[in-house]
Amino acid sequence: MDDSLTHVHRVLWGGFAIGLVFGAVAQRSEFCLTGGLREWWRDGQPRRAAAFLLAVAVAVAGTQLVAALGLVDLGDSIYLQRGFSWLLVPLGGMVFGYGMMLARGCGSRALVLLADGNLRSLVVLLSLGISASAALTGLLATRRLALVEATTVVPELPAPSLPGLLESWGGGALVSIGLPAAIISLALAAYALFPMGLRRYPWLVAASVLIGTLPVAGWLVTGMLGADDFDPVRLESLTFVAPIGDAIQYLMLSTGIRAQFGVTVVAGVLLGSLVTALATGSFELRGFRNPRELLHAVTGGITMGVGGALALGCSVGQGLTGLGTLALPSFLAAGGILAGAGIAARGPLRVREQ
Repeated sequence: MDDSLTHVHRVLWGGFAIGLVFGAVAQRSEFCLTGGLREWWRDGQPRRAAAFLLAVAVAVAGTQLVAALGLVDLGDSIYLQRGFSWLLVPLGGMVFGYGMMLARGCGSRALVLLADGNLRSLVVLLSLGISASAALTGLLATRRLALVEATTVVPELPAPSLPGLLESWGGGALVSIGLPAAIISLALAAYALFPMGLRRYPWLVAASVLIGTLPVAGWLVTGMLGADDFDPVRLESLTFVAPIGDAIQYLMLSTGIRAQFGVTVVAGVLLGSLVTALATGSFELRGFRNPRELLHAVTGGITMGVGGALALGCSVGQGLTGLGTLALPSFLAAGGILAGAGIAARGPLRVREQ
């Protein structure tokens, strides 16, 4: 690598490379929790849902391995902060889960679809990014912070995670990290490959494994390449709610603010998906078929942005990257996302097919 590059530039280029891989693989494999749940619950086809589960299994194993080796300190990440809101994390997950079903895809899927020519996704992304920024740093931020302060709990654990819980029960450090990681990753992988039948799709297995390694790559890029005694880069990895908002702001204010890891990931996903779509001939311009589709896109984007801000992540940020850390709040957020998606799929509040 060019020695003239600073540690910040290395992190930005690393994020861009991670985004390129994610975009290309997600475009070809149609990697998407929303579509996977819809096909599983509606059509009885668990293939894409199984692909997501396998990616989670790989993310858990890889993330816990780099943590056990001391390559990164996950305690510096947003997922393992000492306190978290017992109310907003699962509630935000539910709001996000409902929104992703309403918009027919989460933020990462909207990026891939936009690069594939789906102009509906542009509306989803703008709605998501603006509403997320409003909730994180804009008009809704003071109210969000007040609710966070009123509902925050600080568990009396070495860390708010499954390894921290086991350690508090007297488990050694190695056992506390290795045991839950091994059980969860092996159980998820076995369930995805066999009962859900993913083993019948070797290409999808390979794609899922590759995507599952990307959160691990994100930790290594920001935690190792970004290490500096005087100006360390914030430890973070793959997520899409705040970064989509940051990317929109960077487009407007790039002369006054610095690019961040998440912004280059977003750019990489768009370019990787676009190049893959053009190379495979799948690029096709598509728009809204009726006003209801537009309404669903706007409403789904807004609810994903606000919900993701409350839950501190999205289906990838909490459901993949966060679960990889085995953080207790990530389990709450992921459970909320599944609950919200279930409400949108069934019952009186279900989203009607367009």
